[in-house]
Amino acid sequence: MRQRSAGYGPDALIIESGSAAFFAVLAAVVFADPDSALHPYSAALSSGVLALIAGVSLVVGKPFTLGIAKQSTPREVWGRPLFVRTNTVITTVWTLAFAVTASVLALLAHADQGHSTTATAVQIAGFVGPMMFTKRYVATIQTRPVQPHGER
Repeated sequence: MRQRSAGYGPDALIIESGSAAFFAVLAAVVFADPDSALHPYSAALSSGVLALIAGVSLVVGKPFTLGIAKQSTPREVWGRPLFVRTNTVITTVWTLAFAVTASVLALLAHADQGHSTTATAVQIAGFVGPMMFTKRYVATIQTRPVQPHGER
């Protein structure tokens, strides 16, 4: 809510909005059935929902990272093909990371290790990996020479 009041558009809050909806449903399930069979899979489900949200954002042509990137990029850059393509690549990497993380966490949960140190390490790696990729990829794109049509 604070981000929305700070002027962030809905496109910058896709992951947050989807996550809030997921956690509201998960909380309802937990209160309705504290012994739910879903409990050990909550981390896997969380990453799976993130993969779904990110994947849908790609399918509809509005990669979730676009709204985030707009917060630190001049408006005149927003419509450029390179800006959109860069965010499509970054969102694709995040989507894959979320999906892999969800799969590994589901396997760990199935082995009764869903809330283990290993599961925590998998979750951390599932965020650190794409964060590092994003930082390096953006830095690489920004260092490319400008092409004649103004695109890098």
